[in-house]
Amino acid sequence: MAASAAVRRDRLVGYTMVAPVVLGSLAFVVLPLVMVVWYSLHEWNVLANTFTFVGAENYQRMAADPGLADALRATLWFSVGLVVVNIALALLLAVLLNQRLPGTTTFRTFFFSPVVVSLVAWTIVWSFLLQADGGINGFLSVLGVEGPNWLRRPDAAMAAVIIVQVFKNVGLNMILFLAALQGVPEELQEAARLDGAGAWRRFRSVTLPLISPTVLLVSIITIVGSLEVFAQIDVLTGGGPGSSTTVLVYYLYQQAFRFNEFGYASALAVLLFVIVLVLTLLQWQSRKRWVFHEV
Repeated sequence: MAASAAVRRDRLVGYTMVAPVVLGSLAFVVLPLVMVVWYSLHEWNVLANTFTFVGAENYQRMAADPGLADALRATLWFSVGLVVVNIALALLLAVLLNQRLPGTTTFRTFFFSPVVVSLVAWTIVWSFLLQADGGINGFLSVLGVEGPNWLRRPDAAMAAVIIVQVFKNVGLNMILFLAALQGVPEELQEAARLDGAGAWRRFRSVTLPLISPTVLLVSIITIVGSLEVFAQIDVLTGGGPGSSTTVLVYYLYQQAFRFNEFGYASALAVLLFVIVLVLTLLQWQSRKRWVFHEV
């Protein structure tokens, strides 16, 4: 009897410990997902106070929406540019910091400090710097280069948004890569060096496979983050010029809060969820081919 009471008490303690997480997940993850899917099956006009079931009409509308096609194209360009530049720059900075050269603490602080700065404040500062007569073009003029109107040209606007986002978050990925690099056994590097491997060969054949789990983590975080960008677009370009920087999240926001198409915006949210889920699963499944220590 005493043993049975102890087992029941242990189970009760276990349930009590996990209850906040389970209830929180149900309230703030599962329930909102279910409600978004439910809203996507309706035409919901807040101003007219109507909520009409339309079935799959919102999803059919997506197939013929040219604005959505432009938003998906802009999202693709933004995500590819951000992921490639962010991961490559973060890995390069981590390799440099791992050399333990003088001034690495200052260097690390310089690149990591934007991570803890308010996103909106960071973006507002860059919006002033990127004006036609702002600090960036002022610096270029000193070098004899005439800078473009960064936020008013479609190609320059997308590049500007990507660079602003890269400098905002590259410090976090840099720290993750640096921690992984410092965990690479020095004896493996020394063995490769004795075998005649150069610096690039050691990095490609020894270092990169050993930090591949961190590369997987960083790539998933960066890709998901690139698909959720909103504040930078809203503050810097407002989706323009034209629709050149109107990514999917910003297009969703426009449909919901500018055009009061909450049902259609919910369908777009479901589409965004599916895209994020598919990309994450693809990366997770591909890990068996290139991530070291994975079975």
